[in-house]
Amino acid sequence: MQKLINWIDERLPITEAFENHMSKYYAPKNFNVWYIFGVLSMVVLVNQLLTGIWLTMSYNPTAEGAFASVEYIMRDVEYGWLLRYLHSTGASAFFIVVYLHMFRGLMYGSYKKPRELIWIFGMAIYLALMAEAFMGYLLPWGQMSYWGAQVIVNLFGAIPYIGEGLSLWIRGDYLISGVTLNRFFALHVAALPIVILALVVLHILALHTVGSNNPDGIEIKNNKNENGIPKDGIPFHPFYSVHDLVGIVVFLFVFCGVVFFFPEMGGYFLEKPNFEPANSLKTPDHIAPVWYFTPFYAMLRAVPHAFSGVIVMGGAIAILFVLPWLDRSPVKSIRYKGWMSKLALALLVVSFAVLGYLGVVTATPERTILARILTGVYFAYFILMPWFTSVEKTKPVPERVTG
Repeated sequence: MQKLINWIDERLPITEAFENHMSKYYAPKNFNVWYIFGVLSMVVLVNQLLTGIWLTMSYNPTAEGAFASVEYIMRDVEYGWLLRYLHSTGASAFFIVVYLHMFRGLMYGSYKKPRELIWIFGMAIYLALMAEAFMGYLLPWGQMSYWGAQVIVNLFGAIPYIGEGLSLWIRGDYLISGVTLNRFFALHVAALPIVILALVVLHILALHTVGSNNPDGIEIKNNKNENGIPKDGIPFHPFYSVHDLVGIVVFLFVFCGVVFFFPEMGGYFLEKPNFEPANSLKTPDHIAPVWYFTPFYAMLRAVPHAFSGVIVMGGAIAILFVLPWLDRSPVKSIRYKGWMSKLALALLVVSFAVLGYLGVVTATPERTILARILTGVYFAYFILMPWFTSVEKTKPVPERVTG
């Protein structure tokens, strides 16, 4: 066996790669529960890829056959209902773990030097994930899928000069049609998964180049023993690779509970109108995107002018990419930042969550005013960050990691 391993290593250094990224990659020993969500996102990604491949085998990407093929998968394909629910629940689970993963990065300053590139790759994954989810949202060819896609694609028409042409190019037709469905299907099952996988690899490579952050925001590479091993680090394998199995099992219990007992999640994971085939002559009473898009949809609706709304919605995502250069604090972790940073982060989370709710419900004058206020709070966090992170008083950071 060893001879075979040596033969392979001479041609492809698998052992060296395993040591660099697993057995000899030293991670901080004070990781807490917030660090499980990066691993869980990998678990959900594998679930989405495997279930997606099997669903593709029975799916018909045409306007005439798409809805019927989903019904066929649910009723006639052996365990097709399970594959469909694993995939639809996995889409929401993906965004849940990614949002929590991003929140952990905000809390512990995982975007600050020298991890700027890790954050940028992570945000690129988030952007690609949103595109992937949007393309997949149309595929069931239900009422909400059809009209939700119609609304989102029409947003591009608000862009001056190029808007109409861009909308036409995205749809491939003057209305959402079978051409659009086929186009979105190709992007959903081939192009975007390749992009996401490539970005995930780059994200992990960048992480393992500079090392993992920790709840204290201390660089463990700066404190090594006589053998060159970080004093506050432990090998990722077998310590964290085994330790993370506990979190994965707990997550799978919850995930399977939703799949088997609450796959629709009260209409948030699978909307009621999507159990009706798409009808271009019948508009649903209330058109809203899936819950993970609703914070940005609420921002869009809060702005009266269409193009301004598109700019606000796009700016809300784009501003996340420059976050590493907005934070001027001398410390990384929220543990040692001042009260202004803690209050600002709390307001950001509350505003984002409430905007998510406002994006789901029907707009009223009162809700629109609230959405405008919360949109201002969201942007204020980033715009004011250079100021409040530079003037606030911080706590002294310990030399070694704490528990």
